[in-house]
Amino acid sequence: MKKKVLSAILCIAMVATMLIGCSSGGSSDSGDSGDSGSDEGSGGGKKIGITVQNIENAYWAGVMSKLGEILKENGYEATIVGCEENASTQISQIENFITSGCDLIMVHPHDADAVEESCKQALDAGIKVMCWDNEMENTTANWVLDNTELGKEIGKTAANFINEHFTADNKAEVCVIGKPDTQVLLERQQGIEAGLEENCEDNYEIVATIEGVVNNEVQSQAETVLQAHPDCKVWVGVGAGAMIGSNTALLAEYGGAGNIPEDVGVITTDVTSEQLDALQAGDEAVRAIVGFEGSNTDTAQACYEMFEKILNGEFDDVSGDEKNVYRPTMEINSDNIEEIQAGM
Repeated sequence: MKKKVLSAILCIAMVATMLIGCSSGGSSDSGDSGDSGSDEGSGGGKKIGITVQNIENAYWAGVMSKLGEILKENGYEATIVGCEENASTQISQIENFITSGCDLIMVHPHDADAVEESCKQALDAGIKVMCWDNEMENTTANWVLDNTELGKEIGKTAANFINEHFTADNKAEVCVIGKPDTQVLLERQQGIEAGLEENCEDNYEIVATIEGVVNNEVQSQAETVLQAHPDCKVWVGVGAGAMIGSNTALLAEYGGAGNIPEDVGVITTDVTSEQLDALQAGDEAVRAIVGFEGSNTDTAQACYEMFEKILNGEFDDVSGDEKNVYRPTMEINSDNIEEIQAGM
């Protein structure tokens, strides 16, 4: 939890000390700002507005903090805000970015269908639009994951753990942690369930399904599951909050680090410092992470490079599937964890 608190402090400090780009006077929006205050660097004072699903999520807090730093270093004015899973709020944020004359808007949509029209308004105003996660229509480019395949990879990784510790006569009780009201996370959850089914040896049963992307929300629900299913030992989820929340609940259930049985495990995606610390420690419930580019810095740098390509016109003449850029995934294990930790 200390890492999450530090991320929040960094976000507040960035807002307090940097000029805010892409926000109208008196705006109540808050978030990370990466304004350089100069025209130096490749940004040359260009304005970027960024709205994400939930800035309180540990993964988003970490990546957006690094992205703000990179944008500042390269001469961009940027405002980074979270809609906190509210489509109406996100639409208002996009409209504010349009009014303030942004050169590029990046949207990580809570509801992609709901923001299509406001993104079209941005395009009509001559503003380039990038979507993170969804194959949207009214964008210049989409930076996406195949969330079904990502889910299958998470499910396969969990299945390897289940097959190692459980049999048909001693089935693993599994809890799946999803977020069905967000389309990409619903696809990821469905992929997880398919990956388990395809790779397990008739040695598991899903005894509970809960939802959430924020640590404390998941922790509370996980504690309730453990009351009803004290033998639920495998926890598989769609993101960092799923891992951190369920790991915290399991640590409390078993009496702390060092007391977790070898057949208890949490497997999810996303990459946060808290996840990596738990994996590296080796005495908590975290067993594996299916990650993306690598560290927060790696992901932020890859996102920044997408911004550069879009602003330089590389996607001006493309449409349909040609504007979808798919992100790679990677397994995080003992071979690469130290390198990834260094970039957090």
